[in-house]
Amino acid sequence: MYVVKRSVHNPILIPNRDHYWEAFATFNMCPIKIGKVTYGLYRAISAVDQMAIQKQISTIGIGKSRDGIHFEDREPFIVPVEEWEAHGCEDPRITYFEGKYYIFYTALSRYPFGPEGIKVAVAVSNDLKKVNERHFVTPFNAKAMTLFPKRINGKITVIFSAHTDSPPAKMSIAQVDHMEQLWDIDFWEEWIKNIDEHTISFRRTQYDHLEVGAPPILTKYGWLLVYSHIQNYFPSPEKLDRIFGIEALLLDKNDLTKVIGRTKGPILAPNEPYELSGYVNDVVFPTGALVNKDILTIYYGAADTTTCTAHVNLNDLIFSMCPDKFPDFQFKRSAKNPIISPKSENDWESKATFNPAAIYLGGKTHILYRTLSGDNTSYIGYASSKDGINLIERLNSPIYVPREDFEKKKISGGNSGCEDPRITQIGKNLYICYTAYDSIGPPHVAISSITVKDFLAHKWNWTKPALVTPPAFDDKDTCLFPEKLKNGYFILHRVGNDICGDYLKSLDFEKNMVHKCIRVLAPRLNSWDSAKVGITAPPIKTKYGWLLLYHGVSKSHGTYRVGAVLLDLKDPGIILSQSTDPIFEPIESYEKVGIVNNVVFPCGMVRKGDLLYIYYGGGDKVVGVATMKFSTILSALVHGKRFNDK
Repeated sequence: MYVVKRSVHNPILIPNRDHYWEAFATFNMCPIKIGKVTYGLYRAISAVDQMAIQKQISTIGIGKSRDGIHFEDREPFIVPVEEWEAHGCEDPRITYFEGKYYIFYTALSRYPFGPEGIKVAVAVSNDLKKVNERHFVTPFNAKAMTLFPKRINGKITVIFSAHTDSPPAKMSIAQVDHMEQLWDIDFWEEWIKNIDEHTISFRRTQYDHLEVGAPPILTKYGWLLVYSHIQNYFPSPEKLDRIFGIEALLLDKNDLTKVIGRTKGPILAPNEPYELSGYVNDVVFPTGALVNKDILTIYYGAADTTTCTAHVNLNDLIFSMCPDKFPDFQFKRSAKNPIISPKSENDWESKATFNPAAIYLGGKTHILYRTLSGDNTSYIGYASSKDGINLIERLNSPIYVPREDFEKKKISGGNSGCEDPRITQIGKNLYICYTAYDSIGPPHVAISSITVKDFLAHKWNWTKPALVTPPAFDDKDTCLFPEKLKNGYFILHRVGNDICGDYLKSLDFEKNMVHKCIRVLAPRLNSWDSAKVGITAPPIKTKYGWLLLYHGVSKSHGTYRVGAVLLDLKDPGIILSQSTDPIFEPIESYEKVGIVNNVVFPCGMVRKGDLLYIYYGGGDKVVGVATMKFSTILSALVHGKRFNDK
């Protein structure tokens, strides 16, 4: 689990209309830090020249910064001089290697642009004050070459994208003994004969597209490579959206053909206005990265117009990729799963048992699970466990049944009843929030309560339920916070695809209803939670904020996954930090196949020491339990909360 947070200063580099050579776009920066100064080399697109056939041209600019954010003294550094770069110089990657600075870039030799005129070149500088030499590198179509900052097994090593404009592109590696070999045409003519032997393949599907991003960074776990992974670049049968994402992988220190681990999806995808709209819309493209202590800062081009940065804790990112660390950064299922399954002998729970609330009281975990009867009526059943996994009790009758008109079936065989409970203790009472549905109107949220004493004694003296959401709205996924805040009792609910909140003055639900949708969390474009989001269980209070798990549904595949957010202690409507990757998703057959496929849907969680138990519905059919260290989740969120540009 890791948190990626964009800089509050984004975009950090924008076009300067007073500089004709960078008046249109300034993007795809690659930084290098020398002492206290960060030098940023970037692609600049000029203003339009009305008299030229090629109206605009790209050069490579350079700027200086004391903080890695504000770049001054900007000036052209690599401008088209040679015939093989006459129509533009693009997308630099800089590496300091054995006493010199090597800046590999894309050289454009023809206009209109085409694969045969898009190749790699390199500029060499002794001091970044001027270019001392430049060379034409690849005699074939290629882009995005970057140099490893040290020899690997005695070899000078570059990684780049071959045949980028004659896809499918190949992520390729070349190794030489002497630097001059990299601009020796004889070397490349021999190398390309066996290009597949020099290729690393990690496209997820045949419809994806890859391109090298930032220069590799050596960590104790391997070489970290931040790169561009474009989903559905080529048309797919499902006609899925094309998504420009930034991803990362780890390569073995000595065997670069060995991928140790990789992110499961984008660590960054177009979401902000400056990424969604520009010269080329909906693009984030990584070209640089710097490490400062335990923070990785990624420099990327946004919409091919500006330069931006984003931060992530380096260890969190790497541990989420390493096979030996990854299990600790995800929820681990119980080997006993599913712990609750339908019982054919009990009609009220004969079709499904799922989406359970949970609470720890009196030395036991109490599980209140939703059921589905033969006629599709939802009830709430009860089970308990001493260790949180193995059941010691499961009642043969429901503990909560539809009682009011707003939850009683109106259409024979239609879904109705009391769905998806969440339970919260406030003082001596337990409050259960659930979705009430009568099979006709939109679902509403109802609340009932019971004393802790009666609950533990199995005296199901629930109060008369009251609707707390307006009748005109489809409202679900609701819970109460376990204490009164300054503005009242905060309640989370879902309207449409968003998680909303509101404050209630008191717990008298005959007089207090939800009147606002204070948007707390919304779907993220181009992410695993792009279609809709909803809460899981009531949040847990920590000194850093309220820890809330939530479920997200992907637009492309409709898969339910789980993420985490940290909410402000005083005003939970404010998000302090949000997980970038999901920490739980359908894997097992009972999660991937059910009444609804590809679903993990927690409604309950219990903390025991440093272990967090989540109780979830799998495939809308059964109940499962999974655990993860509470400190691991909280630590990653706190890392994200603390990201501060200085």
